[in-house]
Amino acid sequence: MEVSWAVAAVAAAAAVFAAVKWAAKSLNEWIYEAKLGDRRMALPPGDLGWPIIGNMLGFLRAFKSKNPETFIDSYVSRFGKIGVYKVHLFGNPSVVVTTPETCRKVLTDDEAFQPGWPRAAIELIGKKSFIEMPVEEHKRLRRLTSAPVNGFEALSNYIPYIEENVLKSLDKWSNMGPIEFLTQLRKLTFTIIMYIFLSAESESVMEALEKEYTRLNYGVRALRINIPGFAYHRALKARKNLVAALQAIVTDRRKRRLDKWAPMRKDMMDALIDVEDENGRKLTDEEIIDILVMYLNAGHESSGHTMMWATILLNQHPKVLKKAKAEQEEIVRRRPPGQKGLTLKECREMEYLSKVVDETLRYVSFSLVVFREAQMDVNLNGYLIPKGWKVLAWFRSIHYDSEVYPDPKKFDPSRWDGFIPKAGEFLPFGAGSRLCPGNDLAKLEICIFIHYFLLNYKLEWLTPDCPILYLPHSRPKDNCLAKISKNSSTVV
Repeated sequence: MEVSWAVAAVAAAAAVFAAVKWAAKSLNEWIYEAKLGDRRMALPPGDLGWPIIGNMLGFLRAFKSKNPETFIDSYVSRFGKIGVYKVHLFGNPSVVVTTPETCRKVLTDDEAFQPGWPRAAIELIGKKSFIEMPVEEHKRLRRLTSAPVNGFEALSNYIPYIEENVLKSLDKWSNMGPIEFLTQLRKLTFTIIMYIFLSAESESVMEALEKEYTRLNYGVRALRINIPGFAYHRALKARKNLVAALQAIVTDRRKRRLDKWAPMRKDMMDALIDVEDENGRKLTDEEIIDILVMYLNAGHESSGHTMMWATILLNQHPKVLKKAKAEQEEIVRRRPPGQKGLTLKECREMEYLSKVVDETLRYVSFSLVVFREAQMDVNLNGYLIPKGWKVLAWFRSIHYDSEVYPDPKKFDPSRWDGFIPKAGEFLPFGAGSRLCPGNDLAKLEICIFIHYFLLNYKLEWLTPDCPILYLPHSRPKDNCLAKISKNSSTVV
């Protein structure tokens, strides 16, 4: 009799646990889907996970493993490769889109989708930056800033700045012994982009800006908790200090324009102050500052990581390295007598190196996801995306799609021979009207670094078996502890 009661108690407890679990798993669906009425039947397959945390545990579990693709693979295995899945991530009911067609639609349809970045990112980067503003204002600012950032004259002017800092850093690293390669590359790319922005500012000003930016950057991906001791709180204070410092620089630059004898500079700050639209309207101080903060956030992190991975991958693939190096040596051999340094024309002739960079961008997928928000009820692949829901364009799924890139986990620059990806198939800088505005500058910076590294230096990664971390960006856990040494004979 006692055994029967024990079995019954265990069964009852199991039933209660199952009921509680079912109720908890259904709570998010009741909160977010009940208001949709019959329309909820048109939602994509998937689930909204647990209350408050949604599907974040599964997401974190996958991206802290050796195979982050398991998160999306679990949806594909359950519901098929339909490219649209219902989830609850980063605090919001969302739809993840994972195929070239669905990503292209989300990134290019500005009527249906607007930026949907987390509030922390918007508040820290700035409401006048590209990540938040309405479509028409965004287009206006893109028109005004395209020439100062990616124009032929601007890129040509930036090359000497980039070269000088690359050569100085490589020489320094070769005399330092073991270094954290990624850490040093991030310092290099920050120095370069700050010099492009503010060429003539003092070293002390640059150091202060870097200090405040670093604090701000930590808060962009942190929980939005504005309490002393939390990263987001420190980031808000850092933004306030950063804005004050940049405002002082803008004010000083504007005053200099009143003095006809003051020398004119050619950095990005001056270009942004001078530029005006067809109606004579110029950028406000707030617009200039938020644009600069945005470029600081996006402009050096991606470049530094891509430089590191390109160098590592070249080192791991000797045949690719040999071919890439031969191309760079040929560029130097063809150079007319008396020419010192690279030209923009030479950089654009680096056809094979460009394929190496593109393959690195695909293979690493620095940007995991881009956030959008449905401005209206949208039908996508026959499924409903309700107005106000977030839409996450999942770049890793695109770049690891075996139907687009055969054997996708293989690093193979030759896959780009004669291959022109269709819209939505290659998204290292996004797509549509909100394509990363500094993409040409970033690729130029990466190619210049690899050019000089291939010609004159070599890498010895001291911990090649080091675990790889995938959040917030793919990197070796030890930031690639390595030795940089000069080749026995240098080319330039």
